[in-house]
Amino acid sequence: MGNAVSARGLLKKFGDAVAVDGIDFDVREGECFGIIGPNGAGKTTTMKMIYCATPRTSGELSVLGRDPGDCPEEIKKDLGVIPQENTLDTDFDVITNLLIHARYFGIPRDRARACAGELLEFIQLSEREKSPVDDLSSGMRRRLLIARGLMNDPRLLILDEPTVGLDPQARHLIWDKLRMLRKASVTLLLTTHYMEEAAELCDRVAVMDRGRILAIGPPGELIRTHIGEEVLELVLSSEDQERIPGDVQHHPARMEITSQKCLLYCEDCRSLVTHLTERGYRNIHRRPATLEDVFLTLTGRDLVE
Repeated sequence: MGNAVSARGLLKKFGDAVAVDGIDFDVREGECFGIIGPNGAGKTTTMKMIYCATPRTSGELSVLGRDPGDCPEEIKKDLGVIPQENTLDTDFDVITNLLIHARYFGIPRDRARACAGELLEFIQLSEREKSPVDDLSSGMRRRLLIARGLMNDPRLLILDEPTVGLDPQARHLIWDKLRMLRKASVTLLLTTHYMEEAAELCDRVAVMDRGRILAIGPPGELIRTHIGEEVLELVLSSEDQERIPGDVQHHPARMEITSQKCLLYCEDCRSLVTHLTERGYRNIHRRPATLEDVFLTLTGRDLVE
């Protein structure tokens, strides 16, 4: 299997502002690759360069074996794009949105109608094909956007925040559909703010901040490399905050103290729990490490507006 996307030194500037700062990454054919990062990290700008919506400033970029600067139209024929915004046409019903989209790819009407029917069944909207878009819930609209992005049978499906704003039921339904596409060897490239979503869906994840990629790897590997297997969370008094560094100094754990709690990252926290309990600490919560721990460790806990 080759690479669906390859970037080397990819740079995007808007005037003097650097949005994407010379990043390197590959998206392998048939995998689900995620990009996570805080607001303003450069995720959406990176996606827009890939689906030929904005030109790169410099660097190398290959999408499905082609350079977006040389042949954007050829690339777009093999792409499905699900934007973060709702771009459905509210003047038309559900199935007409799909049929009109098919015209952009020169798909014959009979074939388009059959494909639209199959996709509506796939996303569980067959009974709503004549419904106005305005009558759909937010989850239904996101599913319809995915169906629209699949009308041209794309080799690469790009999803920018595919489940933003959805309730848990709708989110899990979309996850199920994306897993089915992944099993059908469709390459998926997505951005998300939901760490659980990235961990559930992605074969590999890139952590991005301030236009740069800080780490790339399978979610489990990133967790083991940057955090460890487990995390202890302790709610501390001001007195406990002063004494805990000395109480854990002989244990193989990395410590982080926030305004609300103390976090201890380790491979196996059982002995440390016993030690801290004997030292009089209470409110100790032991849990598995997560991708969110990696995200916060690498990008920081300060709020980004």
